[in-house]
Amino acid sequence: MRTFHRILSTGAAVAACAVALTMPGLAMSAGAASGADWPTFGGDTSRSNANMAPTKITPANVGSMVRMQVQVSAPIDAGLIYLKGVQVNGASHDVFFGTTNLGRTVAIDAAAGKVLWEYAPPGFDEAAAMTGARIPMGINVKQITNSTPVADDNRQYIYAADADGKVTKIAIADGKAVWSTAITKMPNFEKMDSPLSFVNGKVIVPTAGYVGDTPPYQGHIAVLDAKTGKLESVWNSLCSDRHELLDPKSCEQGQSAIWGRAGIVHDPATGNLLFATGNGPYDGKTNWGDSLIMLDPTASKMLGNWTTTNNAELNQKDLDMGSTTPALLGDGYMAQGGKDGTIRLVTMDLIKGTEPHQGNEVQIVEVPGKGQMLTAPAVAKVGGKTWLYVSASGRGGGGTTAWTFDNHKLNEAWKSTVAGTTPFYANGMVFIFSPGNPGKLNVLNATTGASVAALEAGSGHWNSLIVADNRIALPEGAISGFGGMGGRRGGGPGGPAPAPAAPAAEPIPAGIVNIWHLP
Repeated sequence: MRTFHRILSTGAAVAACAVALTMPGLAMSAGAASGADWPTFGGDTSRSNANMAPTKITPANVGSMVRMQVQVSAPIDAGLIYLKGVQVNGASHDVFFGTTNLGRTVAIDAAAGKVLWEYAPPGFDEAAAMTGARIPMGINVKQITNSTPVADDNRQYIYAADADGKVTKIAIADGKAVWSTAITKMPNFEKMDSPLSFVNGKVIVPTAGYVGDTPPYQGHIAVLDAKTGKLESVWNSLCSDRHELLDPKSCEQGQSAIWGRAGIVHDPATGNLLFATGNGPYDGKTNWGDSLIMLDPTASKMLGNWTTTNNAELNQKDLDMGSTTPALLGDGYMAQGGKDGTIRLVTMDLIKGTEPHQGNEVQIVEVPGKGQMLTAPAVAKVGGKTWLYVSASGRGGGGTTAWTFDNHKLNEAWKSTVAGTTPFYANGMVFIFSPGNPGKLNVLNATTGASVAALEAGSGHWNSLIVADNRIALPEGAISGFGGMGGRRGGGPGGPAPAPAAPAAEPIPAGIVNIWHLP
């Protein structure tokens, strides 16, 4: 297994176009991350993706920030978390943490740009994971993860999803495992795809399926006791009357992945859990494909649900609602996007109750470019108003759109052709990673959409950036979920097709974590 790390470059100023702009005053929003830490995807359990803490990064200097690159054992095609001044290897460090596609979790010194430790799940065959398993489509699907770790409130441990279907509690001080708990019985079919959550001493874990939607799998939510690792409850989005960790083959229904980039949204007002499911059967009783779901804080009881009037069409046309997560806008309102190119405004009152709810949205607006929304939104309080930012790229269109939420309606404020992954708000700016080849880290004015700067970056996929403690951090690169074709898929007039050849061994690519700091 590969464990080498090195700094690729330091001290080189990034070429960028910077524009000095005057920004409106900012107000702290309820539930928004504050202070130097960024302990979970989105910064807080409501997944705002907005850092409202003061920062020295401004429109005037962001374009002159210095880029440092750190090489890790494999790409981190997910997000990072950050803790300031934690004890690692006997000394205080500012640390970024992330999990690679192959399930290794790394701790990176933010100032020195070096790996402090790496945790590799014991017994996991990375070569086999890279080769993948053949599915009926005639391709091989790799066993990877796109999850982001989460920090314990005590700042002594983090929790990470391994590619082997387990969640591991890792000591920040030395990178050693405290416990490891399986949250699926078939890790080669049920994927660890979304960020973990830490809420009130519990670790909350969603599951999905792999590319190709190969059965059997059912999206489910697992809740673990953070102290012991004990599995306390499970909610299954299919066969939801069974409150247990299922053998996926034992449920007649399949799919309904929980795979949004932000994972589970925690409503700070009630403690309830909100998320959306992907394609799968829906009957409004025990099968909840393509639905917005609200569970109680223990994930043991459904408190609300909602889906569109064309649920069957979403499933048939592969237009998952669960390609993203709900955005909390305040006053009981939420914005729920999806792969159908729309964002639907709904309310807690509309979805509450166990009886099935369909339609009656308050409002429908379009995803930028009417593309498929495969990103998480950002929500920030700017100049006394609530703003919603959504970016999309590829798969039918792309761009970034900003709305203000006034009088319980979304009002479009600006559009940009800048497309990318999950947007991030900080100090009057919206940061967007556009994963081209090469990629760009674009910085826009949060209230006008005007370009502020464009920093050089590499290629990527679902990589999410963060702005914390006067630094910007972005992992780049990705391991594709698809493996080699491995031979012919069909027979010809001369007879049946020959047995598929074994796919060639694929090397594990190194990953890069970019860290920008002020000169």
